Amino acid sequence: MRLSNPMKRFKSHRPRWLKMHFRYHPETMFQEASHDKQDDVQAILAYGAALTDRTLERLLPAPDSPPHSIHRAMRHSIFAGGKRLRPLFAVETARMIAGPSLDESSAAELGCALEMIHTYSLIHDDLPALDNDDLRRGQPTCHVLFGDAIAILAGDALQTLAFQTIARLACPPVATVAILADLADAISTGVGRDLPGNLPPGMIGGQVMDIEGEGAPPTAELVERIHRAKTGALFTASVVTGGHFAQASHDQIARLRTFGEKAGLAFQIVDDVLDRTQDSAQLGKTAGKDTASDKATWPAVFGIDRSLHDARELVADAFAALAPFGSAADRLKSLASYVTTRTR
Repeated sequence: MRLSNPMKRFKSHRPRWLKMHFRYHPETMFQEASHDKQDDVQAILAYGAALTDRTLERLLPAPDSPPHSIHRAMRHSIFAGGKRLRPLFAVETARMIAGPSLDESSAAELGCALEMIHTYSLIHDDLPALDNDDLRRGQPTCHVLFGDAIAILAGDALQTLAFQTIARLACPPVATVAILADLADAISTGVGRDLPGNLPPGMIGGQVMDIEGEGAPPTAELVERIHRAKTGALFTASVVTGGHFAQASHDQIARLRTFGEKAGLAFQIVDDVLDRTQDSAQLGKTAGKDTASDKATWPAVFGIDRSLHDARELVADAFAALAPFGSAADRLKSLASYVTTRTR
């Protein structure tokens, strides 16, 4: 199968993705091309975070909009920081498929919907009834500042706003329906799923397995099921919905799904390692929680060295899925590489 390279007409001594960036954002941060991949990915991350934050500011209710308490709680959690990886994966996937024709502003709205879903899950995950954490992204968690009731409702409101945002995306109705279906699957318990490969349930199902697995001896099968569901499902949806937004073909969606599954699992494996090797100041959240709670993690089963090796192998497999896209996939690959080299 040969997939057309939407960027082949961009010819320059600069990296192709950088040439495209100048074409569409001449006023922004990239003033000189860097040949260092780490500099490149940091520039991609910074640009994507700024784009996401600007779009979130436009989509979220103002802090003085009544009822004040819930809107301030929503904004506290979603603007507390974060790497904005899920929006970035969505936007960069759409860019890879659509090339110069991408409506970046609308793609950013899709990315923000994904960030709303992610943030809602963090608010609920931090509650006393679940992980009982008081630190997230270096800030007090939502329930610490606003109380349990408002925190629960803030999470609910972010989830609702995510679907409102998707329903209004500037893309064909068939793409909107596909995005909604994939995202609903990604955050579900797995009921009604009809996806290839007998995939595990989504984020909520993964959270249940995580809770019920605490204190039990971790097994490789259990850890993989939890990670693919609790974290990997939304990661995969970020990539796949970006493809739907850009009207990717059936074969392209299949490759994007494989890429997302591999990169998403690698992300969570590295997250497990960082929980054991970094302190709270570096992570921006309470370190050592997984070990203290007897959670099923990759290092608990395989050790840290094997875990890092597995993460690298998964990213290599993710790269292989993108091979037919050629250099158009460079930005997406840079983000996947960052997954295994990050320190927070």
